[in-house]
Amino acid sequence: MATRDYYEILEITRTADDGEIKKSYRRLAMRYHPDRNPDDPGAEDRFKEISEAYEVLSDPSKRQAYDRFGHAGVQGGGGAGGGFGGGFGGFGAGGGGFGDIFGDLFEQAFGGGRPQDSGRGSDLRYELDLTLEEAALGKTVTIEIPSSAPCEVCHGSGAKPGSKVEDCSTCGGRGQVRMVQGFFSVTRPCPQCNGSGKTIKDPCSACQGHGRVRKTRDLEVKVPAGVDTGDRIRLSGEGEAGERGAPAGDLYIQVRVQPHSLFERDGDDLHCAVPVSFTAMAMGGELEVPTLTGRAKIQIAPGTQSGMVFRLRGKGIKGVRSKLHGDLHCRLQVEVPVHLSARQKELLEEFASTTGDQTQHPQQESWWNKAKDFFDRMGL
Repeated sequence: MATRDYYEILEITRTADDGEIKKSYRRLAMRYHPDRNPDDPGAEDRFKEISEAYEVLSDPSKRQAYDRFGHAGVQGGGGAGGGFGGGFGGFGAGGGGFGDIFGDLFEQAFGGGRPQDSGRGSDLRYELDLTLEEAALGKTVTIEIPSSAPCEVCHGSGAKPGSKVEDCSTCGGRGQVRMVQGFFSVTRPCPQCNGSGKTIKDPCSACQGHGRVRKTRDLEVKVPAGVDTGDRIRLSGEGEAGERGAPAGDLYIQVRVQPHSLFERDGDDLHCAVPVSFTAMAMGGELEVPTLTGRAKIQIAPGTQSGMVFRLRGKGIKGVRSKLHGDLHCRLQVEVPVHLSARQKELLEEFASTTGDQTQHPQQESWWNKAKDFFDRMGL
């Protein structure tokens, strides 16, 4: 887990709202994505640090715990990943935070008590990389999950086939024992059966009595159209198998959209820089531009200036929570020709000699007038 302040990592204040958190995460994730920084060995660590901070601060309950107790408040939560492809790890079904400590001392002491840990399997996280097209249009993917699965020999019971699972003689199958200390009655997990309430005298040889084995399995995941970096898909019961028939944990698919060669996403809108020749901008004409689903045409008026943005309504992305498609913003950029021939240089010189009329360059004239006023005020 990162030791730096999560707000500092995401370059936001502690009063930042959900929109500011997500916007800052997108910006930093794109800047430090390992694919965009192949020559920077520290980019991957920085990217993981940013992802860890976002995972905590984007979750209201985790953010509240972090604001109150710092890193200790989210120990054992989704911030710590482990072992699979740099982004696959357990969330920890029973993280030991402050609530666990005070719950044991007070809630159980007064008879309320928490539900005992029934051996539920751990939650898992899988980082799924998608192209922009896949994220926008949706896709069904098959992922490989290394996790625990119920033992097929004992069917998850943990006992050798033909033998029985018996109630624990210490707790009578309750999984808890009660200790009386003066006026207080404190309930604790049974030390004999570790809170399961059951004992196995003849354990299964295939799983050594755990009721589950390590296994890699293929899982088909339907990714909805419009997902974005930072979104999570929860698959109930697809995490680690529970011990001795207990419920399985959940699987969280963490979406990460790769940078695109043409488009940059901003919410449901797309932005695209389009290089255009000087003559096309000066004389006008029709220009064909790409969209995520095909092509579109825009009309360039004569004398259009570099930096002009054309907004193509409905050509963006329809987000998961959106009712309408976003827009595509095409910014025109004049590309100055290079490697001119002698004849081309001659023609440009001839052209330049005929454009002495300042009305043909109104922006240039305005800029130089402002610059002249600045020089005069500064005495330069």
